[in-house]
Amino acid sequence: MAYWLFKSEPETYSWDDMVREGVGGWDGVRNHQAQNNMKAMKVGDRGFFYHSVGEKAIVGVVEVAETHQPDPTDDSGRWGMVKVRALHPVKTPVTLADIKADPDFADLPLVRQSRLSVSPVPAEAWKKICKMAGVKP
Repeated sequence: MAYWLFKSEPETYSWDDMVREGVGGWDGVRNHQAQNNMKAMKVGDRGFFYHSVGEKAIVGVVEVAETHQPDPTDDSGRWGMVKVRALHPVKTPVTLADIKADPDFADLPLVRQSRLSVSPVPAEAWKKICKMAGVKP
């Protein structure tokens, strides 16, 4: 199983929206590296749902429900998406400040490539962030 981080602006698509939908398309991603990350995903992979902009915190856990497929918001046919399922909220949101304060996370794409909307999370970082968030890895 692989682990991922999905970033969303809560004003556009929040954790509450994700929970309400149950399973939602992670569409609108227009970055080649983020697209390649989504192409590598497998059903059952887990991910953190991260509120960007103001809150800047991990607020939930999702899993990949469907693999890479055409993005219906893209008229050009160049871009794809995955579908993710809301699993549960975190007990304690883990902020970007918390992550940046820990040297173990210095190489995390969230820290190094802050604008990347979909990024991998190494297994050890996943376990540590889950502990910080009060959820089982």
